[in-house]
Amino acid sequence: MQKLCFLLVCLLWLIHPLQADDGYRLWQRYDRMQDAAKLQQYQQTVTGLWVEGTSPTLIAAKKELSNGLSGLLGKEVPEVKQLTQNGTVIAGTPASSSLISSLNISEKLKSLGEEGYLLLTTNANGRKSTVIAANTDIGVLYGSFHFLRLLQTQQDISNLSLSSAPKVKHRVLNHWDNLDRTVERGYSGFSLWDWHRLPDYIDQRYIDYARANASIGINGTVLTNVNANALVLTKDYLVKVAALADAFRPYGLKVYLTARFSAPIEIGGLKTADPLDPAVQAWWKKKAEEIYSYVPDFGGFLVKANSEGQPGPQNYGRNHADGANMLADAVGPKGGIVMWRAFVYDDKEPDDRAKQAYNEFKPLDGTFRKNVLVQVKNGAIDFQPREPFHPLFGAMPKTPLMMEFQITQEYLGQGTTLAYLSPMYKETLEADTYAKGKGSTVAKVVDGTLDNHQLTGVAGVANIGTDRNWTGHLFGQSNWYAFGRLAWNHTLSSEEIADEWLRMTFTGNPAFVNPVKDMMLASHETVVNYMTPLGLHHIMGWSHHYGPSPWIKDKHRADWTSVYYHRADEKGIGFDRTKTGSNAVAQYFPPVEKQFASLKNCPEKYLLWFHHVSWDFKTNSGRKLWDELCLRYQAGVDGVRQMQKTWATVEDHVDAERFEHTKSLLRIQEKEAVWWRDACLLYFQTFSKRPIPQGVEQPAHTLDYYMKLDPKFVPGI
Repeated sequence: MQKLCFLLVCLLWLIHPLQADDGYRLWQRYDRMQDAAKLQQYQQTVTGLWVEGTSPTLIAAKKELSNGLSGLLGKEVPEVKQLTQNGTVIAGTPASSSLISSLNISEKLKSLGEEGYLLLTTNANGRKSTVIAANTDIGVLYGSFHFLRLLQTQQDISNLSLSSAPKVKHRVLNHWDNLDRTVERGYSGFSLWDWHRLPDYIDQRYIDYARANASIGINGTVLTNVNANALVLTKDYLVKVAALADAFRPYGLKVYLTARFSAPIEIGGLKTADPLDPAVQAWWKKKAEEIYSYVPDFGGFLVKANSEGQPGPQNYGRNHADGANMLADAVGPKGGIVMWRAFVYDDKEPDDRAKQAYNEFKPLDGTFRKNVLVQVKNGAIDFQPREPFHPLFGAMPKTPLMMEFQITQEYLGQGTTLAYLSPMYKETLEADTYAKGKGSTVAKVVDGTLDNHQLTGVAGVANIGTDRNWTGHLFGQSNWYAFGRLAWNHTLSSEEIADEWLRMTFTGNPAFVNPVKDMMLASHETVVNYMTPLGLHHIMGWSHHYGPSPWIKDKHRADWTSVYYHRADEKGIGFDRTKTGSNAVAQYFPPVEKQFASLKNCPEKYLLWFHHVSWDFKTNSGRKLWDELCLRYQAGVDGVRQMQKTWATVEDHVDAERFEHTKSLLRIQEKEAVWWRDACLLYFQTFSKRPIPQGVEQPAHTLDYYMKLDPKFVPGI
């Protein structure tokens, strides 16, 4: 029997010899590299490790380098105390290391600021060495991760001469985590933060979470939901927040909290939360002092106010600047900031919800305190699969604007969809606002270079939870990774980032990397095609936003329905945002307005966003709009099927667990793509009165069947 079991194990290994991997290690896999020639080269280049300094951050850097180098090289890389041979990796700052100080690289370090670093091959005491140097300990840690990334992606490290510094100062994850551990718009289990067992139990996941963020340069985390609960500001929770802050601090990760605007009433016993009331101002200043007594490096507040029913300054006849400035004055003395979200719409239905944030914030430009960032979503509606850039970018030159991307896939298939989002992020960042003429990109607004702002920031709404692989869908990790890499350096290409992530997360074998990278790069467009092609938007399921529901109407406010956005009728489809409609195009600078307002020149990907278009309108392909719409939906389905085929070809290069995980989810994604195509085309056909063209599969069910589908208990609500 034992022989039989042994033979079975051997057979299974021969069929799939790769070791099982559940995805927990993310992109920080330090397994012995398989390329024998590259391994030998690295073993000759790296023979020892020298890290001077005893700070928690330098200790973390030393541990990461020791574990990473030893794992990748397949043998222990010893810590050395003197340079007796070539190949030592030397890490530190001029202040922490006499050896670093002796290298005369202070001029090179000057321009790198508090977080930048140098990777340099040089002679140290007559020995060829690799130097990781920075002005601060956290810079050394970031540089250490970069060096390990070079090895993981099999780059040449024999003659290094590179430097790196972040283009944006605050690179922050927004966790929409509730105190009961549910996660709004989270699709990967419950919240990481185990409030019940804090502050005394520090889960290893907290450390690994901080390591992962530091490895891609993320330096802040907002622990709580923007739909805030004031209890997190009480002593009982602040001691727990402090424990998390202590765990994160060695990795350069600052803690932020969401501030519920009505907290002075709810936990402070006041009768008002009016930001101009002296008692309210005093309460927030005292509360800030209390928070800093627990967390000396507390980052500050993120605020959602006067939006979707949340309390705010407008409740008292005040404006957003009044509210933001009150909180900014409270945290300012300790170096804290306020991130005030521009995602606002009140109980009164506007003529076009896309216009409301601009209308409320543009007049306030220049009235915010210096430590306030106005946090603006990438588009004006709500994290749609595709949106034109938000018109506020470029429109508030006196106010630093912080980008808000959504990493979690609320409107992009949630936890069952493979959608690599770097191309979507890049589409926004590279868009030209024309605020100061051609070349005034959104990226230049965000990084402060367009208007000379020193306070800069990028936020990403996280999808990180208790699922063993952190993000539910394994490929969801790529969006966390891409967000961090772009927050550090928005000039990186989506292809570069995908290449890095694949090599670090799976293997560097080109037979795997090349086809899967192509699959990733096409995935966002594929999802847009089967969900919201040609500029359609917000036609998802009611409330939970899962699955197609273009027929949603007659709710308590029109701008929470689908028909409000697609406006399909017998003449055509699309939201007229030109001067004959809501005139939202007028919020853009003239060259952009002119392009978007022109039916002829509007980019086809935004066509139905800005125009109500006849079903017979001739598209760029030469086809009529109805036929083009149908074929785009079919292209989305075909795209998912191509992803399935691609994934099937790389089975030999992936461990069985992660291969089957992705294969199963792609099977689900294909079903969902078909659902989207069939439901949307049958519904829109009731207006177009035209047949579904050749080349498009006929729906398997009736429209009535799809309209009756009602998914229960969709996660993330």
